[in-house]
Amino acid sequence: MTYLSKGFLPVSRQEMLERNIEQPDFVYVIGDAYVDHPSFGPAIISRILEAHGYTVCIISQPDWKDDGSIKIFGKPRLGFLISAGNMDSCVNHYSVSKKRRASDAYTPGGVMGKRPDRATVVYGNLIRKAYKDVPVIIGGIEASLRRMAHYDYWSDDFKRSILLDSQADIISYGMGEKSIVELADALNSGIDVKDITFVAGTVYKTKDISGIYDAIELPSYEAMKADKKEYAKSFGIQYQNTDFCSGKKLIEEYPNKVYVVQNPPQPPLTTQEMDDVYALPYMRTYHPSYEKAGGVPAIAEIKFSLISNRGCFGGCSFCALTFHQGRTIQVRSHESILEEAKLLIEDKDFKGYIHDVGGPTANFRHPSCEKQMTHGVCKNRQCLFPKPCANMKVEHSDYLELLRKLRSLPKVKKVFVRSGIRFDYLMADEDDTFFKELVEHHISGQLKVAPEHISDTVLSKMGKPENAVYERFVKKYKRLNEKLGKNQFLVPYLMSSHPGSTLKEAIELAEYLRDLGYMPEQVQDFYPTPSTISTVMYYTGLDPRDMKTVYVCKNPHEKAMQRALIQYRNPKNYDLVYEALTTAGREDLIGFDKHCLIRPKKSGSYTDGGQKKNYNKQQSSKVSENKNTKKKTIRNVHKKKGK
Repeated sequence: MTYLSKGFLPVSRQEMLERNIEQPDFVYVIGDAYVDHPSFGPAIISRILEAHGYTVCIISQPDWKDDGSIKIFGKPRLGFLISAGNMDSCVNHYSVSKKRRASDAYTPGGVMGKRPDRATVVYGNLIRKAYKDVPVIIGGIEASLRRMAHYDYWSDDFKRSILLDSQADIISYGMGEKSIVELADALNSGIDVKDITFVAGTVYKTKDISGIYDAIELPSYEAMKADKKEYAKSFGIQYQNTDFCSGKKLIEEYPNKVYVVQNPPQPPLTTQEMDDVYALPYMRTYHPSYEKAGGVPAIAEIKFSLISNRGCFGGCSFCALTFHQGRTIQVRSHESILEEAKLLIEDKDFKGYIHDVGGPTANFRHPSCEKQMTHGVCKNRQCLFPKPCANMKVEHSDYLELLRKLRSLPKVKKVFVRSGIRFDYLMADEDDTFFKELVEHHISGQLKVAPEHISDTVLSKMGKPENAVYERFVKKYKRLNEKLGKNQFLVPYLMSSHPGSTLKEAIELAEYLRDLGYMPEQVQDFYPTPSTISTVMYYTGLDPRDMKTVYVCKNPHEKAMQRALIQYRNPKNYDLVYEALTTAGREDLIGFDKHCLIRPKKSGSYTDGGQKKNYNKQQSSKVSENKNTKKKTIRNVHKKKGK
């Protein structure tokens, strides 16, 4: 690759001319503000294209109601690229209750409403209206996870492939570094975009499948729309073909003999290729034109963080990583990460604290087993669920060595790990050295982990380990803290209303929290986002892995009850908790005994019995405890909100 001099890519015609570009090779339309940082997908893709000799101009958050907003650079020589941004635009806009969010961290000043819902589709149609014959390539998380027919939670409808609705020619799915260069080279060589059907990691449309060999024909769109069971079957097949080694081509038929064809994923990046990606001359911040608006809030979370890996073999049912980054772990070298760390250290705002070193799962630094790079991941088995695979290689020494090198750098006071730690993988390690040093050096007052639930029935649907594993982890974490003289806390992420969870399991979770003496400040209600096993369960009522029926909580009132049970101590939730307990026949938990969750009602309202007083006292104590912890933390470590 040819590394070019530093400088933001053009976002205006004036900046384009200043770079002596008369006609850009590509115009990249993105739903986020333009942030030239390797944590932002459009920055990586545009820099890679630039490094391969292609010119790229950026149209950030165009006014989709103005046809002219897409024409500021004119018609590109090779094509338009589209990304909705670092998040699906509907997830960006709406909470799980489908209420509009108040702010957008990826927009200057955090202003909401600068991109449309389903931005990829809107931008694609806007471009196609202005330029009938220009190649259009869509990518990013929104296009990647909607590449085949899918359930759309926000419209409660079964949608076609986004390739058809956006009027694009090709989807570059996954991370896309390799496929985008192949696509650019093919277009540059004069190949018609309709003939580019051979690039791994892409999806294309055709009316002729006679020349496609070794492919799997999925149920047709019409069949899936008519019968949810057919969609569950289709997704199960798709899930088994997400690996670059073993994945087959997939064909999905639409009316009028239109076919959407998914090629197998692009191969994972080697360590050298990952290093090359992160060595590109990013400006590492947002475009200066956003300063007047107050900058782009999202930069604060990643400005002093380091990405060390990508991919995840954890296999959580509610996570889309398997469909986007894949299950094969890809890593950067220590040298590459240390070089980036030195750039952070020289930043004028650096205070001595590296906020994070990780990725989707921080403590994954190599493939789960040796055979993955030659035979691919197992189609019908998970590495960690329901039990750790006997072939899985559990190893933390490389990650530990990296952390030691980082914390020994001049001007570095502390290196935190705030990416998710996979606690079951940690517990599978017979060597406690990493766990000990994690507790001793790399926690900023509290460690966030994701047990998600305590009911093994629900955990099995989530693809998470049984609760006993988390219990052992908690005991070990506390023991290490005591041994090291630390007073650090665990913050467990919990999820309500996941498929498989009835009021019975929600009450089990509330009882667990009662015995623990803990009430979470935050609860995540299950959010059905595109292309996850859990979303398929939510929509179809079937587990696509075994086609068995799954209970699904869809009623908004029942969802509110399940959520309230997790925070049953909050007086505002009393009526919902009371209703949940009486509905489930668990009146034994309404009373004055210590095992009860709430007090009985009296004269049309509930008898306080000290509940509200105790709740307020607990909250006051928590505030006091937090203040003391904060004072101690400020003295010893720099405490800052993590991811």
